[in-house]
Amino acid sequence: MTETRKFGENFYILDDGRVRQFLITGPEEALLIDTGFPDSGVYQAVKAITDKPVKVVLTHGDWDHTGGLGQFRECWLHPRDWHLVEGDVTLHPLQDGDVFTCGGYRLEVMEIPGHTYGSVAFFDRERKLLLPGDSVQKGGPIFMFGSHRNLDLYIESLRELRGLSGQVETILPCHHPCPIDFSYVEKNLEDAVALKKGALKGTKHPTLPCVSYRGRWTEFYYD
Repeated sequence: MTETRKFGENFYILDDGRVRQFLITGPEEALLIDTGFPDSGVYQAVKAITDKPVKVVLTHGDWDHTGGLGQFRECWLHPRDWHLVEGDVTLHPLQDGDVFTCGGYRLEVMEIPGHTYGSVAFFDRERKLLLPGDSVQKGGPIFMFGSHRNLDLYIESLRELRGLSGQVETILPCHHPCPIDFSYVEKNLEDAVALKKGALKGTKHPTLPCVSYRGRWTEFYYD
């Protein structure tokens, strides 16, 4: 069951204990970032907060972020992740530089491929707030196994995010502790580079088709 807590003015965090979504409410519509698993109950949680029309935007196309789309039936998602969406859902394209405004927030889209090819972050410059989906986390594990992920692109994207130093104070990831500070961009990057260089020791995962690699700050599940 999804629990709701208010994070800021017109801003709510929805959390089922496995994955986290974000809802911004405005006078005419609401903006929902990600929809959780099919059983997360995100639709019901949103309707308990607002009766306004809901626009859904997605950080990426993994099942734990798109599973609740069926009840909303429409979303904005980067086209490189469209193939990950199941069911009868109307898809609209997201791209770098798009802007979504709602409830006093202005979210700019930044393409950050790697965790998936269509991963994006949402950045509010005035509030110094970054919503990076799964690409920045405290501790992890960050999933980097499977054909729809790319470690080289992930490293490039973290280097791009590193350029926001001084412009971001708060990061709201979709998994693990939240909020976190900007230092985790550099920490995740440091460990991803070590993973690329083969400097991390790996242990075969007991159930998933991947290997667990633990860096100084971050655990990655990687092929």
